[in-house]
Amino acid sequence: MKRVCEFLKNAGVYYLATVEGDQPRVRPFGTAHIFEDKLYIQTGKIKPTSKQLLANPKAEICAFKDGAWVRIAGELIEDDRTEARKSMLDAYPSLRHMYDENDGNTQVFYFKNATATFSAFGKESEVVEF
Repeated sequence: MKRVCEFLKNAGVYYLATVEGDQPRVRPFGTAHIFEDKLYIQTGKIKPTSKQLLANPKAEICAFKDGAWVRIAGELIEDDRTEARKSMLDAYPSLRHMYDENDGNTQVFYFKNATATFSAFGKESEVVEF
């Protein structure tokens, strides 16, 4: 999981896919943080991403850097504790001009039953579960 998080951070931008009804939705994201041995991402409750994940927690992430990529599939589960939101925002202080752990909007999710597949051109893929 630590390797997955580092890859996402080094890539800078990753793409999160959710489902809205029968329509996939993909958008760029940038937060990846380990808290209490779980991989977390952050969004806002007012965003469609939040509503989509609460309706269907199945999601995938894909990030690419230097000819290699990782795909992460699993469920994103909301953690509504202030400590989890604060930990994320402390790791990404640049977000504090838009978010606060007590604002009623900041939302964090962690991966459950996740499978990460590391791939690169000309190399065999490696699968990690967490």
